[in-house]
Amino acid sequence: MAKGKMKKKSMRVDMTAMCDVSFLLLTFFVLTSTAKLPEPLPVDTPNSTVQTKLPESNLATVTIGEGKVFFGVLGKEDRKATLEKMGERYNMTFSEEEKQAFSYLEGIGSPMNELKGFLSLPADVRTKQSAAQKGIPTDSLDNQLKDWVQCARIVAKENNSLVLNVAIKGDAEEAYPQVKKVMDILQEQRVNKFFLVTGLRNEDF
Repeated sequence: MAKGKMKKKSMRVDMTAMCDVSFLLLTFFVLTSTAKLPEPLPVDTPNSTVQTKLPESNLATVTIGEGKVFFGVLGKEDRKATLEKMGERYNMTFSEEEKQAFSYLEGIGSPMNELKGFLSLPADVRTKQSAAQKGIPTDSLDNQLKDWVQCARIVAKENNSLVLNVAIKGDAEEAYPQVKKVMDILQEQRVNKFFLVTGLRNEDF
């Protein structure tokens, strides 16, 4: 007796629902993610086997490299408030456009007398010339880094933060006296606890 042929069932799977979910997730991540700001002064940090995560808020970073010092604060509103405090201290007035431009900078390395000129540059030019800044003065006669740290601490206190966390990010090839000078400036303000940013390496090497 002849066997009846079995009809082949279609193996087609409707992927419409999965595609919709994928695009929804992609749209969500694109809209909620924030672009990483370019580093004002790229440095090659020394290696370390210690893993300590930096705070995600209330953090000031002092970057040292090529004999120059840069200073930055986390948070757009904190950056604006710190710039306003510095303007009051140096009898300078910054426009809303300048404050907005400053809020997008991860760090600044211009002396106060050159800061307005740097902020007036177009965004793309400012990004390209960021590392060409002279660096914040740290001399005893013109110690602007001390003022930046003090103003950032005042802003942190006004935001009901007891202590401003400070991180030092130095280049591995930077001369020790320059790093020590920054540490001395911090310790003069009784900032005796700070983070040292390093690159993670394997313990076997």
